[in-house]
Amino acid sequence: MDSVEEAIIASRNGRFVLVHDEIGREDEIDMVMAAEHINPHHIATFRKVAGGLICLAIANDSAVKLGLAYMHDIIEGLSGINPVFGKLTAGRSPYGDKPSFSISVNHRETYTGITDIDRSLTIMKMAEVCKKIESTGIEDFSNNFRAPGHVPILIASKGLLHGRTGHTELCVHLMNIAGLIPAVAICEMLDSTTNMALSIKKAKKYADKNNIPLLESSQLKKYVYQDVH
Repeated sequence: MDSVEEAIIASRNGRFVLVHDEIGREDEIDMVMAAEHINPHHIATFRKVAGGLICLAIANDSAVKLGLAYMHDIIEGLSGINPVFGKLTAGRSPYGDKPSFSISVNHRETYTGITDIDRSLTIMKMAEVCKKIESTGIEDFSNNFRAPGHVPILIASKGLLHGRTGHTELCVHLMNIAGLIPAVAICEMLDSTTNMALSIKKAKKYADKNNIPLLESSQLKKYVYQDVH
């Protein structure tokens, strides 16, 4: 695997990073891009190369300040209106976690919200919201976004890697140690030949060919911030 330092430098320079969680968990590789560097070409690459769901993961602190809630809790809260909602949220995923999904949004300057241009705009503007969370971010969010939209927001756990070790937490942690805004676009890498998640072997081959750092979750869990130039 590549070093965390290489992934930090790539993230700071607006390049992709690949992150594998764990064999005993989802056992998936996500393609990752710092939200503050996102552009339409990156969204197109997510679509054509990765192929999974394009999401925006943000820090728990930002989500709390914006008043966002987990979609699981929102749906569960509707069980008093319709008992089916309670059944839909019962139990956990096969790998043991509750999903980190919150609401989905579009920026108000988008048209349909789904194009590469529209989704990159929504993600970039959400990064600006997170950057300004202590000043105008909350007002910007309420005035300039609409829901539902085409960019699902993922909320990292309160304890980050101490609370959960999904791609949401791993990738927000990567942004933190890189000194970037804690907002990151992620997309699962799928295999159109096997119709399953892309294997670590194939991901490594793609990463080597395209000079993209590939990290294991264990590397990010162990990494403590250092001054990387």
